[in-house]
Amino acid sequence: MTLPMPALTDRLAELYPALAELPPNWVAEGLATQAAHLAVPSGQVLFEEGTPCKGFPMVLSGEIRVARGTPNGRSLELYRVTPGELCVASTSCLFGRTALVAHGATVAPTELVVLAPEAFARWTENASFRRYVFGIFADRLADLMALAEAVAFQKLDQRLAAALLGHGATVQRTHQSLADELGTVREIVTRLLKRFERLGWIALGRERVDLLDAGALRALAAGQPAR
Repeated sequence: MTLPMPALTDRLAELYPALAELPPNWVAEGLATQAAHLAVPSGQVLFEEGTPCKGFPMVLSGEIRVARGTPNGRSLELYRVTPGELCVASTSCLFGRTALVAHGATVAPTELVVLAPEAFARWTENASFRRYVFGIFADRLADLMALAEAVAFQKLDQRLAAALLGHGATVQRTHQSLADELGTVREIVTRLLKRFERLGWIALGRERVDLLDAGALRALAAGQPAR
């Protein structure tokens, strides 16, 4: 896609306010000559483990799932990138000039701008923009440390209970998507969900889970014994 300027700049600046700290000519030149404006369907792999990073993604709409493992096999979800957020895997690859340590794929139709590595290097010469990137990087790193702790020390039923919470009374998810998030296989998630249903905590439907006893799920997620 061609880059419609300045409309695209305005959209990016609204989602990524640190762009206002950059010299206007840096932003205009980078977006006009060193960026790709993409519209990607759901389920599209954007980058893969072990490959060089092709650029710095800035999401305008949609969502990207970043995970370790094979894109079409068993994997562990690390985080998701939504509009206004940064991708830690891409950022660390660009800073360290190393291969990507995760893969990323869209989970919804996604519009994004991918800034070339050369332009990203120039933008991070600006102290304000660099502090912004490192600030988001630090937040993401804390999330990843929490995930590592959960994987190492929490039982799968606890993690599943936690994954069901915080989305309202109805969770629109497939068993496979929950398994992908937890880094396990669908059969185990299905078995645990059916156990939760027998206990009266949830009701299972087609690609949905209705929460009937959020308190019981919350207690299990906190490590208290299941009833």
